[in-house]
Amino acid sequence: MGGAKKLLLFLGMMYTIKRCLSVCGSGMEMEESICADVNECRESPGQCGEHTLCFNTNGSYYCQCEPGFTNINGNANFTGVQGQCEDKIECNIDTEICGHMAVCINTIGSFRCDCKSGYTKNSTNGGCRDIDECEEAKMQEEDICGSKGSCKNTIGGYWCICEKGYTNYGIERTLCFQLNCTTFDASRGNSQYNSGLADLLSIMRNSCMALANPDPSNENKVDGDALLERLLTASETVLSSPDMDTSEDMYMLLSTMEDSIKLIGPQLRNDNTTMGSNQTAVKIAVRRGRSPPTGPLHLWTENSTLDTDWSTAAGTGPYPGFAMAALLNYHNLEKSVNHSYDQLHGFEKDDVQPTFEIFSRVVSVVVSNPSTHNLSQSITLTLRHLEDKSEASYICAYWNNRGAWAVDGCRHQKSNATHTVCRCEHLSSFAVLMAHYPIDQSFATQLITKIGLILSLLCLSICIFTFKFCRSIQGTRTTIHLHLCICLFIADLIFLAGISQTKPEGGCRFIAAVLHLFFMGVFTWMLLEGVQLYRMVVLVFDASIRPLYLILFGYVTPLFVVILTAIIRPKGYGTKEHCWLSLKDGLIWSFYGPVCVIIFLNVFFFIVTVWKLAQKFSSLNPDLSKLNKLKAFTVTAIAQMCILGLMWVFGVFLFRRGNTVVEYIFIALNTLQGALIFVMHCLLSKQVREEYYNFFSCICVPKKRYSDFSSTNPSSSHSHGSRSGHNTGESNI
Repeated sequence: MGGAKKLLLFLGMMYTIKRCLSVCGSGMEMEESICADVNECRESPGQCGEHTLCFNTNGSYYCQCEPGFTNINGNANFTGVQGQCEDKIECNIDTEICGHMAVCINTIGSFRCDCKSGYTKNSTNGGCRDIDECEEAKMQEEDICGSKGSCKNTIGGYWCICEKGYTNYGIERTLCFQLNCTTFDASRGNSQYNSGLADLLSIMRNSCMALANPDPSNENKVDGDALLERLLTASETVLSSPDMDTSEDMYMLLSTMEDSIKLIGPQLRNDNTTMGSNQTAVKIAVRRGRSPPTGPLHLWTENSTLDTDWSTAAGTGPYPGFAMAALLNYHNLEKSVNHSYDQLHGFEKDDVQPTFEIFSRVVSVVVSNPSTHNLSQSITLTLRHLEDKSEASYICAYWNNRGAWAVDGCRHQKSNATHTVCRCEHLSSFAVLMAHYPIDQSFATQLITKIGLILSLLCLSICIFTFKFCRSIQGTRTTIHLHLCICLFIADLIFLAGISQTKPEGGCRFIAAVLHLFFMGVFTWMLLEGVQLYRMVVLVFDASIRPLYLILFGYVTPLFVVILTAIIRPKGYGTKEHCWLSLKDGLIWSFYGPVCVIIFLNVFFFIVTVWKLAQKFSSLNPDLSKLNKLKAFTVTAIAQMCILGLMWVFGVFLFRRGNTVVEYIFIALNTLQGALIFVMHCLLSKQVREEYYNFFSCICVPKKRYSDFSSTNPSSSHSHGSRSGHNTGESNI
């Protein structure tokens, strides 16, 4: 019974609730038999989401975004969905909401207006008004335009009007300071500059004068970008000129380019400018403002990188309203400044001063700081090598005002195969130098050289005695071989004794000149041999040349070349490593030039000789004995030319590179020349072998037997004379 009562009570309650709901409806509730509204905004706070307002209605509610926010769906009223309100960007909706004197700054749910530079808050209406900087500066006794400038107020700023000779580079709010246009005056040098450099100086001087003396009627501002393009075009003409070979011209060019960048930088339109030509590439950064810039400064080009800070670029003096830094690369200038190393000291090893070579592009660093001779903080300059080379001795150097490379205040920090890092305490034009130290010959190399040259001298002395006293081979060719061996004997003797005797300087020059003379003499007599072979084959009758003519040509021609070389470049004889011709400025071609001409002429004569011999061999009745002798003469002459010529081909690389393999090949060819000439012209000659046999027979056979032999019948004597006449070789030919 109790359970039945509870069930009836529950059913009654459910019926009552259902009845109430059907009477009051959604959003309402029964209070004391009356349907009352439910306040959802109070009972369920936050149901509309952030940045919203909740509004209760009879039986319901709705949501709206707070002021400064907007519904993402575009609905003004919404219910029950959170996260539909986002910040309204008033500055984008109405760009003129703050007016032209202020800048709109968005805030969460609102915005604010900040006055632009040159304007301040107006206390009356809260807006912005123009600041009269000129009046304020006068009241505070501040000279904002400098002593040579007058202040003129403008809307939102002011302008400094400069006196003649002073400029603010056309930049408002910039101090007037003096321009020194005499730096572009060509007459301040001590020599006449080439036409390209004179034109460059004229362009920059005219631009400087126009900036320092502006025309009031011309309202157009200066165009720094156009002027920079004119500078690079004009410098391209100068850098490609072959006349830029003096230290004074080079210093004038580099200083003019640096001064020009200082003049042009403040006039550029953009804060960062990159421009280039076939000869140059420049990267310029400019910062403008009422206070000096700070922070790191990083500039880079294809071949260099500059790392410093803006305080170094601006300096500690009066701030002109801008700071500028530039990195200027010269693409091919290293060929023109690859000299003037006299002021480089302290790099000796074992009391030997190295030779130097430019191993990077020449780079100029330019800043607006007027005091760059001793910077408060050093700069870091990274330069790319012209070639990838890991093991080398690198030096950081700069081009000083005396027209030479120097290293004071600039030190090498580190290097790898491709780049070198330098730290310098001043600014100028920089480059990486590579020091070449002479490679000391090993004991084995020296021993091989001495033994080989002694053997060569011994063989040449035998050849000289043979050609002088062997009667059966006397003739024009023998005379040529005699003097060729004499020249080679003297050259090898001096080479053995004096090639490394670099001190004293005068003695080294004399040794180099004598070596030049007699090595040239060897090739001159080799040319005469080619001419003689040509005459023997082509001419039908007497092909001999008078010995006087041979001697005059064989010795006077090389003497003339040596005298001419000594007159043109007297200091070109003798270097710090060897008593030989200097490899600088192409002086070595005073030897290799004539040698190349002689080899070319000999090749021509040998080709004609071989061609004529082939024709004679193919004739109907050839004299085979004579032709075979000419054939042998030609073969030995060609072999001799190849040996002598090939030696000096390797000699080029020996003096330039110091390569060990090339060195051994040169030594082998040099020391074996005498032996090869002895084999070709003496041992392979039948007449000479017979003369040697007779000579040694006379020495070895006892005197009594020799007397008996000499008293033989006349027929034997006649027979011997006939044989000697038959073996005279060239004369019978």
